[in-house]
Amino acid sequence: MRVAVRSVRVKAGERIAASDPGLLRLTAGLRTTVSVALTLAALALLRFDVSHLVAGAIAAMVATFAIREKERTRQAVTLALGLPSALASVSLSALLNSHRVAGDVVFVGLIFCAVYGRRFGERGTALGLIVFQIYFLSLFVGATVHALPGLYVAIALAFACSALVRFALLPQSPSGILDRLRQAFRARLAQLISAQLALLDAGPEDLPRALDEVRRRTAALHETAMMIQGRLEEGTPDEAVALLLQRRIADAEIAAERLGLLLLTARSAERADTLTLHLPGAPAPSGGPLPERDEATATLRRDLEALRLLVLRSVAQDSGTAVSHVRNRLLGYREEDNVPPAPPAVQDVFRGIGEAGRAVMGLRIALDGPQDQSDDTQETARSREELDAEDAAIDGSGEAGRKEAEATGWQRPTTRAAVQVAVGSALAIVGGEFLSDQRWYWAVLTCWIVFINTASTGEILVKSYRRLVGTVLGVVAGIGLAGLVGHHTWTAFALVLLFIFAMFYTAPLSYMAMSFFVTAMLGLLYTLLHTYSSSVLLLRIEETVLGVVCGVVAAALVLPVRTDRRTNELLATVLARLADVTGAAVDQLSGGSAAGLLDRARDLDRALADLRSSTQPLTHPITPLRARRDTARYVVAMLETCAYHARSLAATAGLLPEYPSIAADPRLREAGRRIVRNIEAIAAHVADDRSTAEIGTGPSITSMLKPGTLGAPRYDRVTDRVLRHLQRLDEAVAGLARPLHVPARTPGA
Repeated sequence: MRVAVRSVRVKAGERIAASDPGLLRLTAGLRTTVSVALTLAALALLRFDVSHLVAGAIAAMVATFAIREKERTRQAVTLALGLPSALASVSLSALLNSHRVAGDVVFVGLIFCAVYGRRFGERGTALGLIVFQIYFLSLFVGATVHALPGLYVAIALAFACSALVRFALLPQSPSGILDRLRQAFRARLAQLISAQLALLDAGPEDLPRALDEVRRRTAALHETAMMIQGRLEEGTPDEAVALLLQRRIADAEIAAERLGLLLLTARSAERADTLTLHLPGAPAPSGGPLPERDEATATLRRDLEALRLLVLRSVAQDSGTAVSHVRNRLLGYREEDNVPPAPPAVQDVFRGIGEAGRAVMGLRIALDGPQDQSDDTQETARSREELDAEDAAIDGSGEAGRKEAEATGWQRPTTRAAVQVAVGSALAIVGGEFLSDQRWYWAVLTCWIVFINTASTGEILVKSYRRLVGTVLGVVAGIGLAGLVGHHTWTAFALVLLFIFAMFYTAPLSYMAMSFFVTAMLGLLYTLLHTYSSSVLLLRIEETVLGVVCGVVAAALVLPVRTDRRTNELLATVLARLADVTGAAVDQLSGGSAAGLLDRARDLDRALADLRSSTQPLTHPITPLRARRDTARYVVAMLETCAYHARSLAATAGLLPEYPSIAADPRLREAGRRIVRNIEAIAAHVADDRSTAEIGTGPSITSMLKPGTLGAPRYDRVTDRVLRHLQRLDEAVAGLARPLHVPARTPGA
């Protein structure tokens, strides 16, 4: 019974870790909820009235969610600066309470400064949020000069409770977050292998759904790898350890993605295209499932289950020789003589399992430390020697292998955003006061929010739509809850705490869900302030619509950034990063010096993530431009395919010169130059549609360089893989040129 309970607990922990990498959403929700609860308890003990309880709750919420810095010392400084900023903001609002025009002018100026403050990094963003939200708080509770002493106490207590929760009750250290992200990577890698196993067994009718699940799990694994990359510097003070972990995460991610492609090919009548894994809605490959009673298929299914077990089991959980036996069997597939008799495509899957097993062993060593080597077979010992050689190469690379910092950081268009928000807010104030001279600030809040984390008119439209739908649904829920709660103060506050947790837990997943919980919570707060009525919540919808309209008008007319322009800028950045990674990887494979390839590959991934986000208005289901939507999806999917092959080349090139299985070959340089020239030609057309640049075509790369020429014959599979990635990248770049209308130049023309 105890074993069963432990098993259930472990599985539940794996699912939570996979669904919420690093437990960042859970921690954000708990921190904010506990901060608000402590503030309410403290104010209740001091016998403050309901309006001060509401003010304290909102202030605690703001003090908790506004600060996003990673280092605890910086968080403490920002929180300390936030308190006087909050007190100054509420004082300014109270002093101008009876001076409507002056108050409106000051509010617009404060909004401009708060948005402009993003130029100064995370601290400027946090202080701007605190100043704006506390000013809004004072309008919400109707702050006056007479009420300021009580509000000062409520806000100070809120900040103190937020600090207590942040630094004592629910602390988060960079190393702790990184440890939880590692667990999440393990859990998501295991989920991907489970999805690949389901793909292996899926019948013709279930194949599209199984393929969609593999796509989703592959994207989730990549997301976690990116999150780990963003936390390595703060979470791992030892640079060599950080580089090693970065390497092992990249190896495991690439090996898992390659295994999915090999499984697709085994189920297909022909070799599966990498694009199949990256293009949502792409048709599943033709071909039936593998024979159920075939011995090779049964072995394949068993080994995928074993690989999943190897991923989930840490060194501390190993007992007996079972795990060692599984590891040795999987790594044995790296030797040609150990691959079971089967069709060539199925044998490739076994080889892929062997390479994935090697990547998982490297990941286990990086995460859990040295392992028992007493049961190693000859194949396992060889894999361990290769990993040790890579570790030595990483330790010796030092700063020379790292990318040099850019001279200047990426500059956000803060001035444009500040002007747009200020103009939109001014319109919202004027229009809001026509609707209500008491609740006009809701329109301003909506206008402010739709501009946060958006960079184009299209993004603002999508965010506005989601906020409006969430608000309407929240109003319906608020009306029902207000009727049920009535004047039961603490029942209402309990529901408020529940909604606060739900709001912050769902915020990264669904802006619509967050808007729903915010609006439902506000209905309860109005009930507590004895200002609730159905007309008040309906007015909230009207003010929300007004705020959305004002935000869209300001974005469209004041220093506008069209979605096309924004996506073209980001597309050019992605192409530049792709050319950089490809050129550096091929140069190193050709005998050049180390070039910090994994860092460059992650820069490519981040640029691609920005592009994917910016194309949401173009790919949204409600867009009427179907052809444009399909083109945007295809371009992004093709770029993801290019990024996969570039990452794989970078990972392989990073093994030189210590890795024994592949030697540099100068003949690769010309093949790489053709790919880079083609990428640059596409980038030229993106920057200027009048460009006359053309992509070059010619003999396939695999015909230019025959397999077996890059290293010792024993390791021809690695050699072939390099050539295959170059060939697929060359084809993908040519495929990317077609939807972007880049002409091709035939040889000799």
